[in-house]
Amino acid sequence: MGKRYVAYVGSYTFIGKSKGITIYDVDVEAGRFTRRDEVEINNSSYLAVSHSRKYLYSVVDEGIASFRILEDGGLEQMNIVSAQGMRGCYLFIDPTDRYIFISGYHDGKLTVLRIHENGSLGSITDFVFHKGIGSVAEKTHQPHISCVMMTPDCKYVCAVDSGIDQIKVYGFNYETGKLALADIVRADLESAPHHILFSNDGRFMYVVCELKNHICVYSYDGSGGVPEFELVQRIFTVRRNASSVSAACAIEMTSDNQYLFCSNAGDNSVCIFKRDAETGRLSVMRILPISGDYPKDIGLFPDDKHLFSVNHESGSLTFFTVNYEKGLIVMNQVPISVDEPNCGLIVELL
Repeated sequence: MGKRYVAYVGSYTFIGKSKGITIYDVDVEAGRFTRRDEVEINNSSYLAVSHSRKYLYSVVDEGIASFRILEDGGLEQMNIVSAQGMRGCYLFIDPTDRYIFISGYHDGKLTVLRIHENGSLGSITDFVFHKGIGSVAEKTHQPHISCVMMTPDCKYVCAVDSGIDQIKVYGFNYETGKLALADIVRADLESAPHHILFSNDGRFMYVVCELKNHICVYSYDGSGGVPEFELVQRIFTVRRNASSVSAACAIEMTSDNQYLFCSNAGDNSVCIFKRDAETGRLSVMRILPISGDYPKDIGLFPDDKHLFSVNHESGSLTFFTVNYEKGLIVMNQVPISVDEPNCGLIVELL
């Protein structure tokens, strides 16, 4: 039998008809979703799946909710644990599935929760409040942790703070679950670093800067006693004459790391980059419309041949076939309506 996939899309529930998490069957070859079911949960704003592919986690009003992924892709809720702060906006699960890290956008808090062997959530092992004052009153006037991710060598935890234009780098103790500040990567003033990802070889970090609409490429070396980051490149995600209200949003890379995609809200586009494996540098291939309003999240299908966009303001999912030789995306399905979608991910079923 071939591999089976489902997609999960988290949505706000305080407006519209969404119940929380929508489940879709995935046709990888065609690059399409087919709606199957919905799971009721309050205001699902971000989703993450365990590396075992057995459990799904969601940011909800009450904290973080855990679900068991059933054989058919359905979800069985296990428990909800409070992060003891304002609601989170991003989740990262360590490669051993023992800890989940929560980004606090509204209160600038980074929280670490223990994960039990059965996938349910345990107690808080540590938390840190960021401090500082930004320079743009409407956006960067206080700490906003918008993303958290471990370095590929699992030595450090990078907390991206769009409010104070910094990425704080913490050492992490696997035995105690405790954090210790090791370094600070300072982004451009008023750039609002938003999301990051690392190359598969662990040598480069890619930082989406929301307000200045560019990606910063850093080399990374964790072989010494302290983490070392060095700026390699700064490249725009939109055309120079793009709307001033545009904001770079989500970032995604193909499994072979040859291409990188970045969505832009306001401009409502996706930028396709080609990546140089040796230098880590990016070159723009094309910037194209995403056929939706506010592409808050994007994702690649497992074959890397198709792309989906989660369009928050237009309440839609749009689907594209990717032509890498020409740097093009071509819509391949009528948009799917879903109220207030925030994020989506595709999971291979066991």
